[in-house]
Amino acid sequence: MDVILLERIRNLGNLGETVKVKPGFGRNYLIPNRKAVPATPENVEKFEAQRAELERQQAASLGEAQTRAAAMEGLSVTIGARAGTEGKLYGSIGTAEIADAITAAGHEVAKREVRLENGALRSTGEYNIGLQLHPDVLFDVTVIVVAEAAEG
Repeated sequence: MDVILLERIRNLGNLGETVKVKPGFGRNYLIPNRKAVPATPENVEKFEAQRAELERQQAASLGEAQTRAAAMEGLSVTIGARAGTEGKLYGSIGTAEIADAITAAGHEVAKREVRLENGALRSTGEYNIGLQLHPDVLFDVTVIVVAEAAEG
């Protein structure tokens, strides 16, 4: 299935490119989320008419993401979790908990912007966690996982 991308998508292409994707990915993700349109002659014509506006929106989105990233430069958040004596957590810390901790620190972050390359955090310690605010804006924040005092 050929689609025209309406925004830059990591590992796929840039705004305005016509790319070949699997039908399910195009039909179930790209098109419903308005990230792409089917590459028909009518849509190609319509896209060329809207190209300048879409590029302006993309540039504004990039500028906003860069501003947010600059505000979070050097950010470090601490998350308390129940842990055993050897530092192994009872459970894990995922993207939602990290996003909530960063938001509580005063910077609005959605859980879909948190990148855990090695999966959920399962032990205490200090981690560099990637935040991707835009396909072109990826940076790290420090997350410190500490053991909470046991109740009882």
